[in-house]
Amino acid sequence: MERSDMTGNIVIISIVSMGAIGAVLSFFLAYADKKLKVQEDPRIEALLNILPNTNCGGCGMAGCRVFAEALIQGNASVAGCVAGGQAVADNIAKYLGVESAQTNRIVAVVLCRGGDKETVKSAVYKGEATCVAANLTGGEKACTYSCIGYGDCVEACKFDAMTMNDNGLPVVFYDACVGCGACARACPRNIIEMHPIEHKLFNYCRNKDKGAIARKVCSVSCIACSLCVKDCTVEGGIEMIDNLAVVSYDKCPQDDQPTKRCPTECIRFGEEEKMTKDAYYASLPKKAV
Repeated sequence: MERSDMTGNIVIISIVSMGAIGAVLSFFLAYADKKLKVQEDPRIEALLNILPNTNCGGCGMAGCRVFAEALIQGNASVAGCVAGGQAVADNIAKYLGVESAQTNRIVAVVLCRGGDKETVKSAVYKGEATCVAANLTGGEKACTYSCIGYGDCVEACKFDAMTMNDNGLPVVFYDACVGCGACARACPRNIIEMHPIEHKLFNYCRNKDKGAIARKVCSVSCIACSLCVKDCTVEGGIEMIDNLAVVSYDKCPQDDQPTKRCPTECIRFGEEEKMTKDAYYASLPKKAV
C-alpha cells in the first residue's frame, strides 16, 4: 500500500512540476514575443496590393515583398516592376507621394534559329528531359551553342508568354512578354537575352566556331562572312567577334540593311514584333474537323 501511495505521489509531483515549468516557459515566451515583435510598416501591405505579386524576379529582387520594402527604404525605383509596367509605376508613385518614372519595356529574344530541321544531330539523349540535365552531356545536337529544346525557359515563364514550336524551339509572344528575365535565367546556354523593344536587329546565332564548322552542323548558323559588317551604314555598328557578328546597339542603325546579303539569313530585322500570341496560333495548321 505504501509503495502504491509513493508511486501516486511521484506521478502527482511530476505532473505539477511539468505544469509549473510549462507555465513559466509560456510566460517568458509571451513576454519575449511582446518585447521582440517587429512591427511591419503598413505601407508594405499597401504596396503589395498595388504590385502584381507574381514574384517573377524581374525587379532584381527575391520577390514582391522585398521590392516593396526596398521602395519604402528608397532603395528601388518606382519603375522597377517590369511585370506591372507604367500603370503600376504610376500607382506606386502616387501612393508614395513621389514623382513617377518612365518604364522601359524589355522583351526576351531567343538568339537561335537552329531547330530540329536546321541542325545536325550527333547523339541520342535518353536522360532527364530538361535543358539543364541534357546540357551536362551536350544534348543531341552537334552544335553545342544551340537551343537544347526541352523547354526549361517555357516552364520558367509565369505569364504564358512562351511556347515550344513544332521545330523544337521556344517562341516568345511579343505582346505577352513582360521582360521579367525568368526564361533567360533558366537557359543553361545563355541564348536568351533581354532587350529593349527599340532593338530590332539581331544575329540569331550563338555559334563561335569557324564558319565552315558552323555551317556543317547548322544551316542557319553565322559563318563569319562579314557581309553584315560591311553593309552596316555605320562603321563599328556590327563587329566580328569570335567568328560571330555582334550588333553594337549604341552605334548600329536599327534597319534591315545588314540583313540583305546574309547567306544563311541568320541576321534579321523586325522579327520579334511579328510574333504575337494571336499570330502564332493563327499560323498553326488547322486541325481537321
